[in-house]
Amino acid sequence: MPQIKCTVTECQYNSDIMCDAPMIQVNHNGSEASASSDDTKCDTFKPKR
Repeated sequence: MPQIKCTVTECQYNSDIMCDAPMIQVNHNGSEASASSDDTKCDTFKPKR
């Protein structure tokens, strides 16, 4: 898997600003079509315990 930078330090998969999730799922952010990254969201996010 390629290296994916993530600055969401509250995520369980964040390891030194890199994502170490076994897979990443990104979906639309409430719309049917995305025109920019603001129109997307990471559904892999899990809050740290």
